[in-house]
Amino acid sequence: MASIEELQIGQSDTYERIVTEKDIEDFAKISGDNNPVHLDEDFAKTTIFKGRIAHGMLAASFISTTVGTKLPGYGAIYISQNLKFKGPVRIGDKVITTATIEGINTEKKRVTMSTKCAVGDKIVVEGQAELMLT
Repeated sequence: MASIEELQIGQSDTYERIVTEKDIEDFAKISGDNNPVHLDEDFAKTTIFKGRIAHGMLAASFISTTVGTKLPGYGAIYISQNLKFKGPVRIGDKVITTATIEGINTEKKRVTMSTKCAVGDKIVVEGQAELMLT
């Protein structure tokens, strides 16, 4: 992890992952969210999505991966994260997650970051995170 003095406003990093059926099934088991829109294709076809979608929080968890392992990296601890879910993620989609530093408070060892997940050129999750560096 970079020290807070090494970080700069505008600095960003990304994480990419292709969402698999197993990811969705595992997330359902871990979270307890077994909503059929995620697990049952026949049910999901009757919804506005016209097919299965990943859990929104599965996609959002890639933000945690980005800030916890990439930038700021190991030792970064969430203080807060707000999210807006803007579109579905489907099996086989490549989710590209980007976190960009917007603010740095050296005294409190806090970093504010814009966060987004995109599939292609469409943003599917966006928000802002506040992190504490340990």
